[in-house]
Amino acid sequence: MSNRSKFPTKIDLDDIGYNTSDNPSFTNILETRLSRRGFVLGGVGSGALALFGGVSIATLSGCNSDDDSSSTPTTPTAPTEKLLGFTAIAKSLADMVVLPAGYTYSVLCALGDPLSASTPAYKNDGSDTDFDNRFGDHHDGMEYFGLDASGKPSTTSTDRALIAMNHEATTDEKLSSFFLHTNGGTSTLPRPASEVDKEVPIHGIAVVEVSKASGSFKYVQNSSFNRRITPLTPVEIHGPARGNALLKTKYSTDGTTTRGTLNNCGTGRTPWGTLLSGEENWSGYFTRPTGDDAARGNDKSVTSLKRYGRSEGAASRHGWESAGSEDKYARWINAKTGTSVDGTDDYRNELNGMGYIVELDPYDKTKAVRKRTALGRFAHESAAFSRQVVGKPLAVYQGDDARNEYIYKWVSTATWSAADANATDRLAVGDKYLNDGKLYVARFNADGTGNWVELSITNPALTAYTTYPFADQADVSVNSRVAGDAVGATKMDRPEWCAVNPANGEIYFTLTNNSNRKVDATSSSHAVVDSANPRYYTDVKGTTNQTGNPNGHIIRIAETNGETAAITFKWDVFLFGAESTADGTKVNISGLTADQDFSSPDGLAFAPSTGICWIQTDDGAYTDVTNCMMLAALPGLVGDGSKVSLSYTKADGTQLAVNTYAGKKPTADTLKRFLVGSAACEITGMCETPDGKTMFVNIQHPGETTKMADIADPTKYTSHWPGNFGYGAGGANARPRSATIVITKTNGGRIGT
Repeated sequence: MSNRSKFPTKIDLDDIGYNTSDNPSFTNILETRLSRRGFVLGGVGSGALALFGGVSIATLSGCNSDDDSSSTPTTPTAPTEKLLGFTAIAKSLADMVVLPAGYTYSVLCALGDPLSASTPAYKNDGSDTDFDNRFGDHHDGMEYFGLDASGKPSTTSTDRALIAMNHEATTDEKLSSFFLHTNGGTSTLPRPASEVDKEVPIHGIAVVEVSKASGSFKYVQNSSFNRRITPLTPVEIHGPARGNALLKTKYSTDGTTTRGTLNNCGTGRTPWGTLLSGEENWSGYFTRPTGDDAARGNDKSVTSLKRYGRSEGAASRHGWESAGSEDKYARWINAKTGTSVDGTDDYRNELNGMGYIVELDPYDKTKAVRKRTALGRFAHESAAFSRQVVGKPLAVYQGDDARNEYIYKWVSTATWSAADANATDRLAVGDKYLNDGKLYVARFNADGTGNWVELSITNPALTAYTTYPFADQADVSVNSRVAGDAVGATKMDRPEWCAVNPANGEIYFTLTNNSNRKVDATSSSHAVVDSANPRYYTDVKGTTNQTGNPNGHIIRIAETNGETAAITFKWDVFLFGAESTADGTKVNISGLTADQDFSSPDGLAFAPSTGICWIQTDDGAYTDVTNCMMLAALPGLVGDGSKVSLSYTKADGTQLAVNTYAGKKPTADTLKRFLVGSAACEITGMCETPDGKTMFVNIQHPGETTKMADIADPTKYTSHWPGNFGYGAGGANARPRSATIVITKTNGGRIGT
């Protein structure tokens, strides 16, 4: 999700593709940027530009059962509330967080802050240790879980809660997480154990109590609820892959457990009050030495490993495997080194234990984390639930964040019972809805319709797939990417977060960007423009040409008859990311203005109080003009716009016509820029209090573009936030830190009004 780096040079790990299938592509043709930055398009067509519609406040307020907007405010608000009533802010390159007039923020917590009474304050100079008891790095998706005065779960509490937060990755270069170490750390192999033992626990999940005192939220350092889950925490395997041969390792000879969770990105909140966390770019943390294909007898596991990005000879991101002979380091070597038939004497199957949706009960730290294998294994972002209807099954929507990967849906066998919302054994409820059901992958059609294709071992397309012979449903779950290839799923432009509009149940997916979207497929990794991924253009950033779909778009889906178990749907493009000055018929199809333009949408959430759709960006294409941002939008309806026709000239001189379906154009009242972050950061993760008057937002990896060689010279850091805001050690010259901020409105009103 972040613009993460990887040895030997900084690249975006999400913008890596392993899909070499010949499945069709679903491409929204990316926004091209004109004027100052330049624009080149392979061909052009014409068509009516679709409009983007708003929803009235009467429709949006009170559309969720947890809405507490009718409670009497403690501070008087304006007599008439208008959604998106704030003044849009301008783009910014300043090393600061910028909000509209009438809003303010404070820092709640940052990388390294202590989570126990005995852990000392963070010095932020590279000397700190004990990261098992500190906040991790790269704050990402998070959810709000209310607490009443007695410490019990509450859906209405606005002044005491638990925040469950992902810690995705770390700012790194040349193997080392250099801001964590005094002199930048070791950039060659072997890595010292002391450095690795710092880097491993900054990944994972944190649960922390927060409470409001003197009108502002603070985290409670000594709370008994505080908890860290790291890549070494024991975790249970649940669902069809539990106990399967694919999960057997030296650590878990029966295939029922594994260690930890890794590269946690987006989140979801279940209707029964638990956290869902998605494991995203986990494969790059493992190494697979040259010769492992032959050691495995070139069996089908080699096909699986390559499809998930681990060809033999693949180096690991941090070199954790080189820190010593202890088992906690050896597990990062994903190779057949033992003599057993089933892998119980080595870690040849270790990779199969990563890549799932993880469920955690934030209220009960005695309960082990569970990996929900039935929901599929891929580069998970968030998990969004359908609206709950008593007697109907639940759906969970998911995206696979890599170039040319797929969109998925899970439909539970169990139908929703309202009593489960208040169950005390919350993980048992998770077993009920998330272990048994059907996993589907999306296929988008050129006429604005689509199909959900079941990934079942009984599907003839899977049983006939000779590239990878599936053994059972566990095999399908563990290798859901391969199953998607087999059934002809549509390749998408990096599906990231998804969210369900509480007003009507429609589902929104951010498609961040895709540098491999083409007019002609010149290699197996390229996807040709299509209706759902329709744009191809060249965006000029400085002297560098960026081709494909560098700005991304947001697609939305309406299930047939609003049924969660439907196997057909309609779709359109809610918004096309673009620079405001880009050509309006080819790139800026949504007609974005300077107060609305954006690139690379990533984080996505609907506020339960107001129904506002919040859009967060993780961008590298527009960062010469502005830091990453957060926008507020009023959603419309699938089909509220019109068809747009585009045409491209192929390499052989023939024309390629592509029709797409664009939502209604936004107006100044339905889409506005609300926040711009500090330098070289990503904006990701959002949750709010039930009354909508306090919002929590994560500022991830500020200063990520700093070079490891400059660690000794603070003047060369590309950010000093939040130290330059006055938070934590280091002051104006502080090492930058990922952090969570708390946003409030100065008149006490709801955020976004």
